[in-house]
Parts: sequence; C-alpha cells; structure tokens
Amino acid sequence: MALSWNEIKERAVTFSKEWAGTSNEEADAKPFLVEFFNVFGISRKRVSTFEHRIKKLDEKDGYIDLLWKGTILVEMKSRGKNLDKAYQQAIDYTYGLKQHELPKYILISDFENFRLYDLEDNKTEEFKLNELVKNVRLFSYLLGYQKKVYKEQDPANIKAAELMGKLHDRLKEIGYEGHPLEVYLVRILFCLFAEDTTIFEKQQFQDYIEQRTSEDGSDLAARLQELFQVLNTANENRFKNLDEQLADFPYVNGKLFEEILPTASFDSKMRQALLDCCYTDWTKISPAIFGSMFQSVMNPKERRNLGAHYTSETNILKLIKPLFLDELWKEFESIKDNKNKLTEFHKRISKLKFLDPACGCGNFLVITYRELRLLELEILRALNKTGQMVLNVQDIIWLDVDMMYGIESEEFPARIAEVAMWLIDHQMNLQISNEFGQYFVRLPLKKAPKIVHGNALQIDWKNLITDESIDLHAKNTTVILNEPQANYRNVNIKTENLTIIDERNVQPILYEVKNTFDYIMGNPPFIGKKEQNIAQKADLELVFKGIKGTGVLDYVTCWYIKTAQIIQNTQTKGAFVSTNSISQGEQVGILWNILFNLYKIKIHFAHRTFRWSNEARGKAAVHCVIIGFSNYDTNNKKIYEYEDIKGEPHEIKVKNINPFLVEGKDITVENRKSPICKVPEMNYGSMPIDDGHLILTDDEKELALQKEPFIDVAIKHYTGGDEFINNKKRWCLWLQDIEPDLLNKSSFILDRIEKTRIFRLGSNREATRKLAEKPMLFGEIRQPVTNYIIIPKVSSENRRYIPVGILEPSTITSGSALIIPNANLYMFGIMSSIIHMCWMKTTCGRMKSDYQYSASIVYNNFPFPENPTDKQIKIIEEKAQKVLETRATFQNKGACSLADLYNSLTMPPAMVKAHNELDKAVDLAYRSQPFTSEANRMVFLFELYEKYTADLFTKTKNKIK
Repeated sequence: MALSWNEIKERAVTFSKEWAGTSNEEADAKPFLVEFFNVFGISRKRVSTFEHRIKKLDEKDGYIDLLWKGTILVEMKSRGKNLDKAYQQAIDYTYGLKQHELPKYILISDFENFRLYDLEDNKTEEFKLNELVKNVRLFSYLLGYQKKVYKEQDPANIKAAELMGKLHDRLKEIGYEGHPLEVYLVRILFCLFAEDTTIFEKQQFQDYIEQRTSEDGSDLAARLQELFQVLNTANENRFKNLDEQLADFPYVNGKLFEEILPTASFDSKMRQALLDCCYTDWTKISPAIFGSMFQSVMNPKERRNLGAHYTSETNILKLIKPLFLDELWKEFESIKDNKNKLTEFHKRISKLKFLDPACGCGNFLVITYRELRLLELEILRALNKTGQMVLNVQDIIWLDVDMMYGIESEEFPARIAEVAMWLIDHQMNLQISNEFGQYFVRLPLKKAPKIVHGNALQIDWKNLITDESIDLHAKNTTVILNEPQANYRNVNIKTENLTIIDERNVQPILYEVKNTFDYIMGNPPFIGKKEQNIAQKADLELVFKGIKGTGVLDYVTCWYIKTAQIIQNTQTKGAFVSTNSISQGEQVGILWNILFNLYKIKIHFAHRTFRWSNEARGKAAVHCVIIGFSNYDTNNKKIYEYEDIKGEPHEIKVKNINPFLVEGKDITVENRKSPICKVPEMNYGSMPIDDGHLILTDDEKELALQKEPFIDVAIKHYTGGDEFINNKKRWCLWLQDIEPDLLNKSSFILDRIEKTRIFRLGSNREATRKLAEKPMLFGEIRQPVTNYIIIPKVSSENRRYIPVGILEPSTITSGSALIIPNANLYMFGIMSSIIHMCWMKTTCGRMKSDYQYSASIVYNNFPFPENPTDKQIKIIEEKAQKVLETRATFQNKGACSLADLYNSLTMPPAMVKAHNELDKAVDLAYRSQPFTSEANRMVFLFELYEKYTADLFTKTKNKIK
C-alpha cells in the first residue's frame, strides 16, 4: 500500500535525525540504505541487491553497493570522501551491466551529502541529510508515482475581466443596471471576442466605434443599439440602404441580440473604457474566463448570497480528467488505427450529454467542451492521416454545443454561459479549420447549449434532456432516419435538395427515450449551515424530505442527493468540487449513510483536501475535495493525495474509497453521545460565560495580589488548547468552595463578580440570565477532582501528534480543550499514539485545515485495543511515562513550549524516539503484525470499528483496563 507524501516526509525527518553523524562506509552502508528505502515504504530486499558483482572494462571484478536493476544504482562512501570520484566509479560499473539493467538514476552519498544524477534528463540534484525531507519528491520514481500536471490560467484573462469590470461600474453609476445592464455586457463581450477571432472582420467592432461615434460618446449608445439590431437580422431582411459599415457585420442569430433593451448613455470616459476593452487581444482570452468576469463585477457579499462560485481551469481538469476524459483518451489510443472503431467512437462521444446543475458562467461546460473538441481533432487526424483532402470540414465536425446542459440561479451568468459556449465552439472550429485548410464558422447560430435559469434544487433535471421536437438542418445530402437519439414527437426538416430515407420500423409519433445524462458535474455553492439563509434552509428540507439531522449539512450536499436520485439504474457518473467538510466530522455519518444505503452510491475517485482559489480579483481560498461517484461499482478507483494542499497531487490506486476519502470499506462514523468502548467519558472544559471578568492575565493577577495577597487561594491556573500548546499563562477566579467572608473582604473579587452578573443579566438567553444568580461561579463547571487528560480542541495540521497532557485538578481547563477524568498512563499512551492520531486526522472536522477534535465523532467512535494483556498495558504505561519524562527534560530547561517540541520539522530526536517506541507498543496491543503505513492502520481501524459497532447492542461494551 503506497505511502502518502506526508508520511514519507515524517519518515524522512526521523531517518535524518537517527543517522546524523554516521560516517563508516563498510559498517553502516547497508543498514543506512535499508532504512533509506524504508522512508518510501519500499522493502530493499524486494527490489535490489547489495554488492552486485559486475565485470569492469579491465576484466576485473567490481561490486556495486546497491543496484535496483533498471531503476537506480547507489554508491556509498565514508564521510568526507571524494564524491566526484565515486560518481565516475559508478559510471564505470554501468559498462558491466546488461541493457535492461542500466539504471535511470545514480545516487552517490557519504551519509551526510547526497547527489542524485538523472541519467535520462542529464540533471543533477544535491542536498544534505537534514534536507532530505525537502527533497523526497526527487525519488518519486521509486514509487511509480506520476505527478499530475494541469494547465494554468493566462494572466491576460484577469486583465480582461478588470477592464469589463470598469465598464460595468461606469454604466451602473449612470443608473443603467439590472437585467438591461447584464444583457448589454454579454452582447459587448461577444462583439469584443468576435472581432479578434474571425467571427467579425479584424477590429470591425473597434473601427465601428472609432469611426462612427463621437469622441464625447454622446451618440455611442444609439450606434450600439443599431448594431445589435443588425446582428439580429438576416442579410436578406436588412434594409437595402443600410450603412455599408453596418451591413458588413454578419447575421449572428442565437437570440443573443433579439431583446430590445433601453438605450444606454455614454460620455467620453465611458467610450474610452469600451475602447480599452477593444484594444485587448481577445485571442488570448479563454471563454472560461467569463465566469471570472462576472465575478469581478460583484462584491463578495453578493457572491456568497447568490452562490456564484467559479473554478479555475486547473481544478476543472482535476475533476473532468478522472471523471471521463482520461478514459476517453485511453480508448482513443487503443483504437486509433482501426477506422471502423474510431468512427463509432466519434459517433458515441458526439452523443454524450453533460449537465452542470450549478453552472454559474459555464466554466465547467466550456472546458469540458473544449477538451472534447481537442479529442475530436485527434480523431479526425487519425481518420485522415492519409492526407486525403476533406471536401467539407463542416461535415466531419460532429460535436456541437447542444450536448451541454446547465442550470443557474441567476440570469446574467446563465446568459454568459450560453455565449461562452458559442465562443469556445468557434475557437475549436478555427483549430480544425487550420488543420484541414478550410475556413469554417457556424453562423448564423442554429444550435445552443441548454442553460436553464432557475433553482436547481426545485427543478426536475430530467426535464432538461427531453424535448418535443428536433430540427434537422442539411444541404444537398441524404438523411437516414433509423435510431433517433432522443424522444421527439416531431422531426422538422429544414434543407435544400434533401433525400430522406425512412428506415424506422415504428410509428413516427414517439420514439425510444434517452432521458439520461452521461455525466453530471460542477462546483455547487459553498455555504455552511451557519451562512445559509431561510430560502437555502428550505431547499435543504425539500431535497432531504424530512430526514432527521440534515440541518447541519452544507448546502452543497443537496446536489449530491439530487444527482444520486437521477442516476439510479443508469451508467451516469457524477463529480463535484465541494468543501472538505462533507468528508469530515459529523456530516459524514448523515450524508453518506443516505448516499450509501438509500441510493447505493459508490465513490470512484477522490481528490483529498487541496486549496481552491478562483481567478478573479479579491479571490478567496477554500479547502476543497473533489468526489466522483456513480450508482455502480468499478475496479478502477483512485485517490489523489496532496503533500502540499497548494501543490499538485499524486495518484494512488485503491480497492475502495470510503466517505473519509481514504481506502477502506463504505463505513460511516456517527455522532455519538458516549464511547463505543468502555472508557471514561470525554467532556469540554469549564465555561466561565463571564465576558472575560473571571479571567486574569499575568499582570492582572500580580497587581491584584499586591493589593490583596489573601485572595491567592481564589486564583487558579487557567488553560485552554492554545495556552496548553503554546505555554501561555492565564489565571482565573475559581470561587467554588471559597468562604463568603473572603469574598466580601476583596474589592477586586466583588468588582469582577458584579461585572459578570451584569453581563449575564444582559444576555438574550434565558439560561445565561439564570446564571446571574451565581455570578461568582463559572457558568458551566466540568472540572475534574482528580488528575485528568487534556486534549486541545484545535491543533495545527503540521503536527504529526496532537500534544496531549496530564494535568492536576488545581489547573482549570477552559472549553477550548477537552478533558478525560481519572487520568492514567495507559489512557495517555493510547491518546498520544500514532494510531489514535491517524483516526483523528481521518474522522475529525477541520477549522480551515487545522484539526478540530471532537468527543462525539473522534473519541466516542475510536476503537481502543480489544483485549490488551497485562503485559501490553504495562509496556504502554512505561513508554507513555518515557514520553512525559522526555518532554519534561526540554521544558525544564527553559521556555520550550509543546508547539516547539511537536513541530514536525524540529521535533527533537529524543522526542521522536520516545514517541516511536510508544507507537510500537500501542500498535502491538492491536495486533502482532506491524502496521506499514497510516493507510494500513486506517483499514484495520475501520474494520475494528465495524466489529465493535455491530456488537454494540448485542454484547457488553468492549472493556479497557
């Protein structure tokens, strides 16, 4: 089972610390290399040999330190030896190898320094032992990982969006707004694109503005109105005496210029803003930018409320490649030399139907269509590789924009999506035209993508794909009617000199239905439960139809349910970009129980958490996942893992993907009020509910004690998650069991109590006002009377271990940490172990990307060791004590915080060793066979969880000693 890059980096840190100072080639080279390969989860014995004997050019025997045939040759030298000489020695050895044994890489090392030679690309990388963690990806070839690289957006797109934003702002300032402004901008966008991409003549729109309008802009609106009318009028219907410059514009159709809009008003600055847009080279602009253009003219609040989210090309490709594109290209490669199969393949992809039910401005549809047209181009190249002349390029282009469907809640982006589809279609037609030497432009526009303006959660998606009629457009050709693509009541023929051969063996009233989409995809709005408005909450209730507990779900989950419903008993696949919260914490048990049990959904691929950002100004970052799924199973399942959430993923093939997006059975973890094992219950710490009046800083404490030293018995050390991790000092007035006479003698305490009382009385909550009767006490008291374990509620994702501690009852813990009473070393050891950390990282919720520990999800569902022996418990206790003692040696030296000690890159070797020994002891309490990786641990834990929960109501809870 392949390791994640995060786990490889952690192993690299441990390896570097353990081998620091090693220098002897003969004594240490073999164990050094064994453990080096183990960093990557590779058994050296399985893939390579030590001291591989070869015959050198001088016929003498030579011995290669390590050879992995066909992959890597390693030469080790004692520290300080000449590495150049070692490299030449390695090169000499290669002459004694057979062709298939020749390595792609040579690694030279003296234990401290590493040199990696890429023999194929003639590159050399150098680094030191303590820099291995930063360079582990150089060895990705050892694992067979293939780095996925995606295209990036051109910065010119952002510039164009900004220019359109300025024009929008100027028009809105004069009062031209709402629907007319939206349609106006869409038309201008089309004209700008058209004049740079041969739909119009080059600079035709720009020349019209410069030559036919006044510099003060006074007549510009009227001239644009006249132009829009011309673009909507067929040539034969235009006035005979029409201005020649206007008459040269082509007939566009497509209903884009059909509506009569109020006449706008321009001045010189607004005219110049429009000309600035004309001066931009729109050949460099991707139609996919139209979504970002729309986004650039809206403020962030409107963007959230309207659900207008946009995804970069990079992230769109992350979704569509594993959803369908990789598969289609693989099929093409396998049949490209078979003309008959290739023609059938071409026909099949031309009939595919794609739906984006939250399409915004059409980014997904545009990029999808573009990639399909690029595939079509390769098909046409393969079919015409003999160089035979194509009589009519129009006849060989079978894909058209009517294969794309979308739903959008706002009209303006819906219209932009439609225009963007026509423009990308034109771009791709030009590419094919260039390939086959014939100019082709689809004007007037006859087919259109079906973009519906409406609430996707209140629309029956099937209604988009079923139509009442179809128009067949042809010229001097033959149409054979035999297997209709869809269910049409009427076939309308619009043609010249058409021969019709009707081979249909059915009544011509109704034909076989194709009312399913092939792929449903997109980027639904990211709106958590706290941000949802009344209408969005009503949508949730409508979609989930009374299922309990769904009020905590993100808005995006509605699109998963709607998709699951429409794909029942079909081969349709779905995939969405979503906030990572739907695969974490409490949402998993609710959403995925419904998807698995009610709709029999199977996850086909998943991108684990990565950082998503859009392409427009003021862009915001969100931590996202991509989940691809269907109503049927597949043997080709893939997880895309990110070492760096801002970087590129690597692909891992797995047998099954569970809702936490790790390999494992389709198991969900429920929100539980009590643990599934017989362990002490976990609670939040105590809550003061005081507006800060019962809490003291160091300075406040010292000043109070200077004035009233007798109140020292009422002041306790006060800690929470942040204070515990970062060694911050805070104090609290803990007045439980304090005699009334002491309280009445202290003006400081009385003042703080009174302020707390006033705060509580002013609350909107009745329960808080009730607390004003006891203003001297914390509002919620859960302080143990014995030693207890503390676990911070929030901890950085950059730590391998969440720092866990044991505190005395004299330290008061706040609600920003969780506590387990009656602490013992065995419980501390389990809670501090890597197997518990693996469970936590997989099941917990997140605050951005930081871990957010939860008693009800993480702790209460954690499968503790089933039947540990007394010996195993004793060993765990000993190793746990060693962790505490090692930690204390550093903390006693100075102001060393747990944040310092648990930083993955700077964790002291002694701490690493102590935790490794504890991890090993805890692992052995679960099973005798060692775990090889975090993924391996999680497969085991989910199986154990399944066993515990299956027995939960029929057997006594599993006991823990």
